[in-house]
Amino acid sequence: MDFYSEAWQRQVEAWLNEDLASGDVSTLACIPAQAQAHSRMLLKEEGMVVGLEMAKALLLQVNPELDFQAHVADGQWLPAGTLLAEVRGSAQSLLSAERLMLNLLQHASGIATATQRAVRIVQSVQSPTRILDTRKTLPGLRSLEKWSVKMGGGENHRMGLYDMYMLKDNHIDTAGGIRQAVEAVNRHRQQQGLDLALEVETRNLNEVREALDCEGVQRVMLDNFSPALIREALSLIQGRVETEASGGIHLGNLKEYAETQVDFISLGALTHSVKALDISFKTSIL
Repeated sequence: MDFYSEAWQRQVEAWLNEDLASGDVSTLACIPAQAQAHSRMLLKEEGMVVGLEMAKALLLQVNPELDFQAHVADGQWLPAGTLLAEVRGSAQSLLSAERLMLNLLQHASGIATATQRAVRIVQSVQSPTRILDTRKTLPGLRSLEKWSVKMGGGENHRMGLYDMYMLKDNHIDTAGGIRQAVEAVNRHRQQQGLDLALEVETRNLNEVREALDCEGVQRVMLDNFSPALIREALSLIQGRVETEASGGIHLGNLKEYAETQVDFISLGALTHSVKALDISFKTSIL
């Protein structure tokens, strides 16, 4: 991700305006404008830290004269107590930017940490299964959240509604069934000249069979299938299309699902309910 791009900096500016508005009155009241400070960024728990360049870019956007020195690189699994970075410069700037910077850094690192834990579980059973994210992301943060998943060793599902056909239960029920929905997609592909993959959500083995009988399906989602039922579905599919397990899967039961050797497992919890990684930012006046 380019944290110095015009688009990202516009987004950061909007977030800063939301937080600062007419000014950080607590800091303006207590801290002299000329005061200089030193901040230490410390990892408080074990995990994967990502977003240090983002933190630097944000702080420099607040005040280009701040001196940001990272002591580790993004994407490392680090022990609690690691000194991540130090920043020197205007005390007012450091105090005013601290919370927004930490919120984003902790959130991104929490996603990367959870993703890496999922990847390690899959690797522990020597499964070829790949971990995917979902569209269950926060508005305005999707690019950051999906970048964090990739940094954690996962892969991105579709970025939005525009880059893949994905027929969910509501599409299928509204269209009158899997076959009708797939045929409608194939017509749309041809009319619009779109070379996009098609995934079909299935809720039982009969729907798996129906999806396999349709032309143009690249991936079948096995939604809320048990590991035993996934194995049955895989024996039906026999590698003809890609397979994705989704629904009700979390770190506690991921091993059982990975052992089926389904192609993909998508985990909404990587983004929609992830725990932020604990990072502190302590500032002292020089």
